[in-house]
Amino acid sequence: MTTLISLLGKSNRDPKTGYRTARYRFDGNFVREVPFFGLALTEYLKPQRLVVAGTAGSMWDVFFEHQAAPDDDVLPLIDAVKDENVTPELLAANGRHLSERLGLPVTCQLIPYARNEAEQVAILQTLADIIDEGENVVLDVTHGFRHLPMLALVAARYLSRVRRVRVEEVYYGALEMTPKDGDTPVLKLGSLLQMLDWIESLATYEKDGDYSVFTPLLEKDGMDPRQATLLQQAAFFERTGNPVKAREKLGSVFETIRSHLGPLGALFRDELSKRVGWFRNGNRTDWEQSLANAYLERKDYLRASTYLYESCITRAALAQGLDPNDFAARKEAYGKVRTQDHQELEYLRNSMAHGVRPFKDQHTRTLASQEELEKRLRQLRKSLGK
Repeated sequence: MTTLISLLGKSNRDPKTGYRTARYRFDGNFVREVPFFGLALTEYLKPQRLVVAGTAGSMWDVFFEHQAAPDDDVLPLIDAVKDENVTPELLAANGRHLSERLGLPVTCQLIPYARNEAEQVAILQTLADIIDEGENVVLDVTHGFRHLPMLALVAARYLSRVRRVRVEEVYYGALEMTPKDGDTPVLKLGSLLQMLDWIESLATYEKDGDYSVFTPLLEKDGMDPRQATLLQQAAFFERTGNPVKAREKLGSVFETIRSHLGPLGALFRDELSKRVGWFRNGNRTDWEQSLANAYLERKDYLRASTYLYESCITRAALAQGLDPNDFAARKEAYGKVRTQDHQELEYLRNSMAHGVRPFKDQHTRTLASQEELEKRLRQLRKSLGK
């Protein structure tokens, strides 16, 4: 089910229609000359439901009068709009008339002016209350008050998270871009939501280091799915303690990321390249230390301690001329260099991994405080990361 949410503001440009009539061109074959963009958009999209959202001072009277609503229903709105005192009861009969005229359910929804935080939150809650979970939603921000389109973007993200809706598109009838003696262009602003997806994914990566969140975004941006999937596979191997396989996958997709020319991917590719570039220099010890540092900065203490521990073993194997990818060789090499600091790192890692009390009281104290644990891991990184 697709619901169109169209904002209604206030304008006195035309005493009969409120908004100036414009000839909106949606595509090569669909052009409509109307004062209210949302109604032309309704005809174009054919949604299953229309929500007209406006404040207590929006031009409801002019809007419904233009839709040939009965005078008995419109007249009470005139003074109410003037006094900014429109009520749901005054909109109900007019909404039923519009529903009959358009042949689809219409909801006339009052929203606050968004003058402060409380009213801005109230708008989000109001929209969430009238949208069913799983719906497809299209937003029309053409006629709302000038600050409402910004809130509409937040609302789109909020609805997608709270109601699990899919915001298909955001439309804007760009009257100010009308060429002389030409049609008014219809803009699709859905790419702004996709930009928010990228920004949100960067924030997610900062939090947990899982760069697989970029895979669907790169696919949508035009990257070959086979290449984009390599990023997801690399993230899987990194997060399951296999930096060798992770490096192999990253090495196969890195240049594709660097050269990607998709409109959104190109905007973020340098930042993404930097964040997955740990594999490019040094040997396995360097890779594991880089990952230990990254996870420690994200406060993922278990992965940080695991990669720091593994880097110590790898260094010992390489220093003794043994194969760092052979389990027996790693165990043998590490046994020859194991110090008290190594033992403490093991205790801390094992305690976090298994959820058991450490063997020594000093480790118990360390694990009782985030500050103490982070401080000690940084000390161990300094002493063991040489």
